[in-house]
Amino acid sequence: MLLFSTTAGVWALDGPKPPVKKPLNIRIETRYADSVSCIIPFSRAGNLILIRAKADTSYGNFILDTGAPGLVLNLTYFRDYPSHTESNEEQSGITGTVSAVRKTQVNRFQFGCIQTEAVAADLINLGHLENTKGIRIFGLIGLVQLRQMEMIIDYENGEIHIRKTSKKEPLSAKDPLFADTSAYTAVPIEFWNNKLVTRTTMAGKKLRLMIDSGAESNLLDSRLPDKIFDNVEVLRRIQLSGAGDKKVEALYGNLNNLQIGDRNTGSLPVIITNLEKTCLADNSCIDGILGFDFLSLHKIGFNFVTNKMYIWK
Repeated sequence: MLLFSTTAGVWALDGPKPPVKKPLNIRIETRYADSVSCIIPFSRAGNLILIRAKADTSYGNFILDTGAPGLVLNLTYFRDYPSHTESNEEQSGITGTVSAVRKTQVNRFQFGCIQTEAVAADLINLGHLENTKGIRIFGLIGLVQLRQMEMIIDYENGEIHIRKTSKKEPLSAKDPLFADTSAYTAVPIEFWNNKLVTRTTMAGKKLRLMIDSGAESNLLDSRLPDKIFDNVEVLRRIQLSGAGDKKVEALYGNLNNLQIGDRNTGSLPVIITNLEKTCLADNSCIDGILGFDFLSLHKIGFNFVTNKMYIWK
């Protein structure tokens, strides 16, 4: 999840939209003693995926966010939960650092057919996001909740196919959508500093790209070599605002010739801004972020156990 938004009147992602109401028809299938699979309907708020989920007795909208390390709860609805602050960990975004993160735990968390117990969570005020989208948001479902999963996001039909993998089941035990191997391309992914990333090369430069279903647009680091930006058609300047109410200037345009696996993504909208906040002490950084504009092009799948991303044609 990117902790920023664009300034109104300059450039904006899809404005506040009420999510499409769908009946909560979750189809569940159990094939092995320690595996379960189901199809979960989702709605959207702008370009964000909303899933109905339950944290203890609180039931409501959670954003599916592969850019979040783990479960995040909106402080507005969970402020009475006991919590502690870890002074060495802060919530930060492109525009700056906000505050130390408060830690808590829920006894039970469930979305679709997936249920876990004694789940650690971060308490963060998501009021700015609720105000932007005009909807109540109880939290974010992050990578920790997905680490044992195989997942396919079908934006066209508003469905998520999810399967908790079993150590006992054969490798052939997959969602039926995987049956036609000619329909998709498999691309390696990895976990880097609690982020989901894939690697590619552009203009001779190796790039580390974060895969973030909580990002409403794609991003590129403005500090990349100039030869990278030969592939970008800049359309206008914009302002980003978010963490700490700070604003930073960025560029908006179209990115061409991005190759992911054996797929050329064509022309993709992109924001160019400084991603220095993603860097580690050894100066290794995220070079860009693949968000909604990339993920929604086709069906997109992940196996977080075998570290594969599947891009449908």
